[in-house]
Amino acid sequence: MIKSLRFSNFYSFAEEAQVDFSLGKKPTPSGFDIELPECRLNKVIAVVGANGSGKTQLIKPLAFLKWFICDSFLQGDPDAGIVYSPHLLRADEDTRLEVDFLLQGVEHRYQLTMNGGRVVSEILLARTSSQFSYLFRRERSGDGFTFKQKGFPFPKSQAQGLRSNASLLAAAYSYDIKEARPFIEYFRRVVSNVASTGRHHFQQGALFSTAENYERSPVIKARMVAAMPGLDLGLSGIDIRPLDITTEEGKSAQIYMPFGQHRSSDGRTFELSFFEESSGTQSAFVLLERLLTALEYGGLAVIDEIDNDLHPHLMPRILDWFRFEHSNPHQAQLIFTCHTPELLNHLQKHQLYLCEKRDQCSEAWRLDEVQGLRADDNLYAKYMAGALGGVPEL
Repeated sequence: MIKSLRFSNFYSFAEEAQVDFSLGKKPTPSGFDIELPECRLNKVIAVVGANGSGKTQLIKPLAFLKWFICDSFLQGDPDAGIVYSPHLLRADEDTRLEVDFLLQGVEHRYQLTMNGGRVVSEILLARTSSQFSYLFRRERSGDGFTFKQKGFPFPKSQAQGLRSNASLLAAAYSYDIKEARPFIEYFRRVVSNVASTGRHHFQQGALFSTAENYERSPVIKARMVAAMPGLDLGLSGIDIRPLDITTEEGKSAQIYMPFGQHRSSDGRTFELSFFEESSGTQSAFVLLERLLTALEYGGLAVIDEIDNDLHPHLMPRILDWFRFEHSNPHQAQLIFTCHTPELLNHLQKHQLYLCEKRDQCSEAWRLDEVQGLRADDNLYAKYMAGALGGVPEL
C-alpha cells in the first residue's frame, strides 16, 4: 500500500508537492479507511481542479515510477534520456521523487533524483524501528556511479557501470536477483491510464487489447461481465469471441471482439459489436479492466479523468467497489482526477485534493489542510462558491 508521494520540479510542479494517503486518528472513520496497527490509510483520493491546473501532473509520478522501476532497463533506447520533463522554468535543476510504501509489513522508501534525463541518485530504504536504513544507494560519480548495499546483493561492478537512464531495481530483476522481485511485483500492481505524455486517450483499438486481457484473466472477465449490466448502459450481458483476420502483410491472426447483449422488455434480444456501442459503453469496458484488476489482486489504480465518458451517477458505484471488503478484499487503493465536483458530497476532506496553477506553477493541497474547514461542512457548496480554491478564475 502507498503511504505518501513527494516530488519536485516535475512537469508543471516546480516546488515540492505531496500526495499523502495517510491520516491521523482525528478524522471520523469511513468505509474508505485502511486500518493498520501502525497507521490509517485512505483507499481513495480524488483530485479536483480547473483545466490546466496540474491534476494529471499530480498523479503522473506514480505511473512514471511504476514504469521506471519495472521496465526502464529493457524498454526504450539505451542511449536516450529518461522520458520526463522538469518544470520549464527550472530545466537545469534536479527533479526529485520519493514514495513511501508498505511491502510485506515493512515500510519502505524509494528515492529518485534525475537531471538532464539521467539518474543522479537512486536509493531504496527500509524502516528499522524509528529510522530508515538503506538497502542500496546508487549515486552518480563522474561517468559512473558509486554503489553501497546492505542485503541487496547486486554486483558492485555492474551497479557502478549501469547506464544512467535505467533503474537498478529493473536491472537487478532482469539479472534474477531474487531480492528485487518483491519490489517489481509490488509496482507492477500499479495500473494506470497515464503515460509520460499524459492520459492515454481512448481509442477504439483499445477494445481489442482489453478484450484479450479479459480472456487471459477469467476472474477479471467474470467480474466485468457481472458489473457492466449494473451500470445502466442498456446491456444484459457481454460476450467476447475470437475472430480470425488477415493482416495487411497477408498473415493470419486472431483477435478478440467484445459484443454487447441487449434484451427488450418483452424478451426479444439482439447483439451489437462494441464498435457499434456508445463511446461511454466502450470507455467503461476499457476502464473496468484496470479498476477490476486492482480490486482483484490489490495494488493502486491511477486514473486520469475517470469521469470523462461516464455519467456522474456511475461514480459512487465505482467508489463503493473500493469501499467494501467483499469487492475489495486486498484493500486496493485508487487515486483519480475528475471534473465532477458532485463527488465532494461522497468523500471526506482528507480524501480530496485541489489543484491550482499560480504564476505558471502548479500547487496542490488536501482539504483537511484548509484552516477553518469543518468535517460537516458542505464541501460541494463551498467549492462551487470558490471558497476552497481550485476553480477557474473567469
